[in-house]
Amino acid sequence: MRLFSSFLLILSLLLSLSSHAQRGTRVGYIDMDQILQNIDEYQKASLLLDKKIEEWKKEIEIKKIELKQLQDQLQAERILLTPELIADRELEIKDFAEEVVSLQEKRFGPRGDRMVQRNRLLKPIQDQVLTIVRNIAKERKYDYIFNRSAEVVMLYSSKNYDISDLVLKRINAQQKMKARKEKLKAIRNKIDN
Repeated sequence: MRLFSSFLLILSLLLSLSSHAQRGTRVGYIDMDQILQNIDEYQKASLLLDKKIEEWKKEIEIKKIELKQLQDQLQAERILLTPELIADRELEIKDFAEEVVSLQEKRFGPRGDRMVQRNRLLKPIQDQVLTIVRNIAKERKYDYIFNRSAEVVMLYSSKNYDISDLVLKRINAQQKMKARKEKLKAIRNKIDN
């Protein structure tokens, strides 16, 4: 699949190169990882997500310990129990083990809490970056902008086509304007009260 998508990318680049031969194709790239690592909001959201993930891992680990204790207890008492009681306990243990697996799926599955939280916390920041990238691409008339840290392999790139710093500057400018507006709003509220 990766090879096929790379082939399609190269094919589309070659086709566009021939259609844009008169003016030349303008290509830029960003390093999304570098950009996101330099955004305070992303760092905070990432820390919150990591904290939640640790809580969920501990929750699952406690359940696994409880399951092991139930299994050990059954092993220790097996000699004293009737076959019916052993079957009942084994059924309880099986049900509890299924609960643990279900909890793991709920927390870390493809549609689990981790993905939901990730989308809720990090997606708005990523969308902001992509909006700025689109605006820069339109302003500077780029035909393509690649993400250097994604799956598409970039074998060579000249630093003068890297617009990551420009994206960061615009994000920081937006954050400063937002902070100023909030500060003015707080001052106005203070004056009104």
